[in-house]
Amino acid sequence: MADLSDPQIDEAYQDVRSDKSDTNWLLLDYESDRSDKLRVTQTGTGGLAELRDALGDSKASYAYVRVTFSNDKESQREKFILVVWIGPGCKVMRKAKISVHAADVKQVLRVYSIEVPAREKEDLKEDPIVVKLRKAGGASYDGV
Repeated sequence: MADLSDPQIDEAYQDVRSDKSDTNWLLLDYESDRSDKLRVTQTGTGGLAELRDALGDSKASYAYVRVTFSNDKESQREKFILVVWIGPGCKVMRKAKISVHAADVKQVLRVYSIEVPAREKEDLKEDPIVVKLRKAGGASYDGV
């Protein structure tokens, strides 16, 4: 089981969800290679591009991101995504625990539209994610 008892995790989660905050992502990393305790290592206001730069190739991490996109000329939508990152250099034992730990993370970072499993930083490009969000969002009048 992953340890998500750090109160900063819920504080960062609420901050990303808040309309009054510019913070639009948070990153959870393990305290150490042998630890199952997760902590907030970064938050930011630069969206998916900034998050991609924060991800470590040798780490397994979880991110929660607010994605803002236009549905048409007049409207903006905000949706939340959960990213499960397994870097290309992540150790085998850490990879083995991810599916169980991801379930624990989902109990804390509860409200999201889609889950994005990412193995390469290219998996976190904004355009394909927005297409998935539009499809998950129900009514679409622009043909996607």
